[in-house]
Amino acid sequence: MDKQELAAFLRSRRERITPAEVGLPAGPRRRTPGLRREEAAQLAFISAEYYTRLEQARGPRPSREVLAGLARALRLSDVERDHLHHLAGAPPGLPPGPSREVRQSILDLLRRLPQAAAFVTSATYEVIAWNDLAAALMEDFSALSRRDRNLVRRVFLGPHPHGRRLYGVAGDDTFARTAAKDLRATAARYPDDPEVAGLVSELLAGSEEFTRLWESHDVSTQRTLRKTFQHPLVGPVTVNCDALDITDLDQRVVIYTATPGSPSEEALRLLSVIGTQRMDVTG
Repeated sequence: MDKQELAAFLRSRRERITPAEVGLPAGPRRRTPGLRREEAAQLAFISAEYYTRLEQARGPRPSREVLAGLARALRLSDVERDHLHHLAGAPPGLPPGPSREVRQSILDLLRRLPQAAAFVTSATYEVIAWNDLAAALMEDFSALSRRDRNLVRRVFLGPHPHGRRLYGVAGDDTFARTAAKDLRATAARYPDDPEVAGLVSELLAGSEEFTRLWESHDVSTQRTLRKTFQHPLVGPVTVNCDALDITDLDQRVVIYTATPGSPSEEALRLLSVIGTQRMDVTG
């Protein structure tokens, strides 16, 4: 661990970030360029005292969890993140389990797609980021636990309100087959991850369908390019489905768009206004 270089690197990255970039007020008495130390610490979910010691080259070697928090708080690029790990004496390598850290540029991308329903899934099909239209079309993911945001668990184990397995998507059997095959490949990539192993065990114990698909040992898939949602408020919504792989993080950005000028485009536009409010419930 190179304490002096690590301290200088952290300070230089902190000072280049303006308060406005992270939603903080500049304030009339701000004298420090960029963020204050306590602000950087808060964004990284570590104590201000610990962060200060790191910048003063007095801190102990940070854990990988702390390094991940620092990289996120200081908005480091991939190259900078790797450099941070090397300075801390913890060279980056293959993670023990699927990453749930969503790159800031991807989060910005989701927000810049107001006419598309877009979300990010981890290698285990957990929804780990989403935009407002995705929540309106599918579900308010912010109201769910991590467990309930897992799409493969939902399709095989439920809940299935009104007998619909996955937000009323036509052809959800195809998604089920694809998810089972993807999960088998994920289990091979992360053989020592307890969450992956626990998810597979839960599905095998609770779903005969998943067990049958799992035992086929298939890992290749053919993805659906169009899907139709039966939405309780706006009716059927047919969307084009594009999935963009984030290879280095083993994540996927899923983008749903409607054909221009179609009734489904009008339905998505209406959903963008309605949001996640329940207009079908009366007080």
